[in-house]
Formats: sequence, C-alpha cells, structure tokens
Amino acid sequence: MLKIDMFQHILPIKHKERLQKKVKDCFHMRIIEPHPALFDLETRFRVMDSHEGLRQVLTLAHPALEDVLGPSDAVTLAKSANDEMAELVLKYPDRFAAAVASLPLNDMDAAMDEAHRAIRDLNFKGVQLYTPANRKPLDSPEFMPLYEKMQEYDLPIWIHPQRDETQPDYEGERESLYGLFAIFGWPYETTLAMARLVISGVLEKFPNIKFITHHCGAMVPYFAQRFAWAGLSINTNPTGRATPGTEAVSSEYTPPPLDYLRKFYADTVLQGNIAALMCGYDFFGADHLVFATDYPFGGKRAVERLGREIEAIEKMEIPTDDKDKIYRRNAERLLRISVS
Repeated sequence: MLKIDMFQHILPIKHKERLQKKVKDCFHMRIIEPHPALFDLETRFRVMDSHEGLRQVLTLAHPALEDVLGPSDAVTLAKSANDEMAELVLKYPDRFAAAVASLPLNDMDAAMDEAHRAIRDLNFKGVQLYTPANRKPLDSPEFMPLYEKMQEYDLPIWIHPQRDETQPDYEGERESLYGLFAIFGWPYETTLAMARLVISGVLEKFPNIKFITHHCGAMVPYFAQRFAWAGLSINTNPTGRATPGTEAVSSEYTPPPLDYLRKFYADTVLQGNIAALMCGYDFFGADHLVFATDYPFGGKRAVERLGREIEAIEKMEIPTDDKDKIYRRNAERLLRISVS
C-alpha cells in the first residue's frame, strides 16, 4: 500500500552548512550530526527502500529560523532552504511527493512574500509554522493575513511544536531536566496552540483553513471532554471571576468546542502506540488522520521507530479503506496531488 509521510524532516546539505556558519550553539543544532539522514540522502533512501511504497513530503527540520537568526538572515536562509527543497522534489519525484515552505516569521511582510513565491513559483503544497512562532501564540493578529491567504490557496499549514532545555519546568531551576521539555513539553505546546486557535475564533473566522498537527493532535483527543466541559463556561472560572483573556471573547461566544477541534488534521506520530492512535482515530475520524513518521529523529532507533509507526497502523482494527485514507488519500486530497 502506498504511504505518503506527511511529517518527517530534512535539513538539505547546503542549508545545513549555511545554518552552521550562522548559528554556533543551541539544542537543535547539537542534534543535527547524530541524525545523518537529515542531510545525507543516501542514508535516507536506504531506509525508504526498506518500506515498500514510501513517499515523503519534505518539511524543514528545527531550528525555526526566526528563533536563531535576525530578520535579514532568516529571510535569506528561508528562501535558499525552500529553493533547495524544491530542487530535491524535482530531482527525486519517486521519493518526494511535495515540499512545505519554511517562512521567516520575524519579518511578516517577507514571510507573506515567501509563502506566495513558494506556492506559486516552486509548487509547494503548504507552509510550516512552529509554535510558539517568533515567541508568539499562533492566534496573534499578525498571523491573520497568512491564514487568510492559506485559506484562499486551499493548502494546509503544518504546526510543529517547539521549546528547548533553556526553558525550565519549574521556578528556581536553570533548565528543563531529563529531556521533558520535548517529551511532554512539545505536545503541550501543540495542545495550547490548538485550544487558542479555537477559543480566539480563528477557525470561526477562517472556516476552510486546514491545520495539520504533530503527534496525533497531542493531548486533544485524550482530554477532549475536559476541554468541552470547560468551554461551556469559558468566560468565567470556578470562582465566578472573569477568566484571563476572555475580555477579548464575546459573551455570546459559545462555539461547539469539539466540533472546532475536530477540524484539525492530525498525523500518526505516536511511536507505535496503538491505543493512543485509536484514540486519535475515534476523535478526528479517518478523514482527518495523515500518516507520518517523524523520521529521522529517534537517534540510533530512528529506523526502528519508523517501522513501529507503520506497524501500529497495520494493527489498527479499522477498515482497510480507512487505512488507505490515512496512508495516502487524505494527503492527496489535502495537497491536491496524485501519487503513484
């Protein structure tokens, strides 16, 4: 069965070299070398060949350019990275089904221009945003023109969470310990972004916008009823006092929270956890799940992890037609492509 990997990562070799000249040290730079398939195509292709019918949609790996570069350099490297990914799609159409644009979000005018260029001139099939984006929430007003344009293009927005060890989990600590900033911090960031996009009315304002979330919608499927219950009284907290932030939300605002959350798309990256995958399937439905592997992350176990992601879908007790939607057809519909 053909499989289109909608959320794996690449760091094209020229982009890697440019980035390493500009950025000397941060968590995301330190994990590049232990994952050679980020930039070594031979390693990547060898792994792809071990899984029949595997195609990839290219998304640029961390770090988010706006977090490690000034606006001018971020614009330059976003353009060159997108150009390099476009070349890879053209050169290896039997490997790469499409590419997703990286944007310099510390210069929103340039980001809008680059989104237009990537989609119109390079035939990219969407854009990727990190959350937080330029250290701001995704429901910030400055991102509304981008959402409006992506709705017009009828192409999706990939949401990738981010935080690093410099963000401590508790006051009094200098950094996050034990890697928990990524293990649980990233799913929290995704969940927070999804909730904010719903409560702030972004999905109401742009009813046809399409967001693809990492890690199967993070905490949302598991805690959906908790969110819905709280949403019944979104304007007040249990003390009867106004909940911070709700001054910007109309007192008439009573959206069906779960209906809005189900509008998101979710990938299948759950490290082979079948029960969690079924939870996502039950919440989002087969039409809103897309196959993904997070390759090549996972260190020495990256290849095993990729296999586990596929094995989990194979073991889901769902109709074969739904598996085909998850593996291929939803991606083809979202990206408006046909892959053979």
